[in-house]
Amino acid sequence: MKLVRFGEKGKEKPGIFHKEGIIDLRAIFPEIPDIGEKFFAQGWFERVLDIKESDMGKNIINPDVRLGPPVFQPSKIICLGKNYAEHAKEGGFDMPKTPLLFCKTPNTISGPFDPILMPQSSGQLDWEVELAVVMAKKGKTIAKARAFDYIAGYMVMNDVSARKAQFADSQWFRGKSFDTFAPIGPVLATRDEIDDIKNLRLEALVNGVVMQDGNTCDMIFEIPSILENISQDITLYPGDIISTGTPSGVGIFRDPPIVLQPGDIVECRIENIGAIKNQCVSLS
Repeated sequence: MKLVRFGEKGKEKPGIFHKEGIIDLRAIFPEIPDIGEKFFAQGWFERVLDIKESDMGKNIINPDVRLGPPVFQPSKIICLGKNYAEHAKEGGFDMPKTPLLFCKTPNTISGPFDPILMPQSSGQLDWEVELAVVMAKKGKTIAKARAFDYIAGYMVMNDVSARKAQFADSQWFRGKSFDTFAPIGPVLATRDEIDDIKNLRLEALVNGVVMQDGNTCDMIFEIPSILENISQDITLYPGDIISTGTPSGVGIFRDPPIVLQPGDIVECRIENIGAIKNQCVSLS
């Protein structure tokens, strides 16, 4: 199943992506909460997975409606740095011996086709296509063997990065956390939609030109190890997002470097999940 949130920004409703359009979940369950912590904690995720195809067909709406971020107000977004060997090499970094974690703040989240806003302070804007994991259950000290039991599904994420701020600060928090710097979507693909999470192609294109072309099989730390590592010290909550790193091909490490300009269009796509496409818009 592929879950979505649709409608005007700030007024999105939960839905299901269907081959014929979008299914309005509130037409089936008027009391259903948005796709966030309550949705998962109160058992709505399981109820939605049990919906019959015959019930879906009665509630299909316009497929051209705006899609919002598939997840509503996660408590945190935890990201991995240097989790693809070739990406570490292109930056001249040593391979990490344990997962290298950093955070993006929830204000970064935007829809799969919303603009990436570029304030004057966001110099040297860069792209990073990533596989994002969404948690279905609260978890602490999660064992690798049970890690997938805690996962609701997967999304595409662009870990947009303001390299000027990132390098000036000698740490990643601010440069990764500008407004709109985490477009996600286009859907939350549940686990059953993915045959092999360790073999998915990821691509990032800028103005139609392929910049990144990688595969999740190249991750240094696989998803079960990531969840085990994070949950040793940090409680994960339903709806939390974990973004698992990016393959090689980012702009800043090219020779010469390539950075995003106003008007540029970045498309990030992962097979079996879909594509997000966002235009860079200057605020200056």
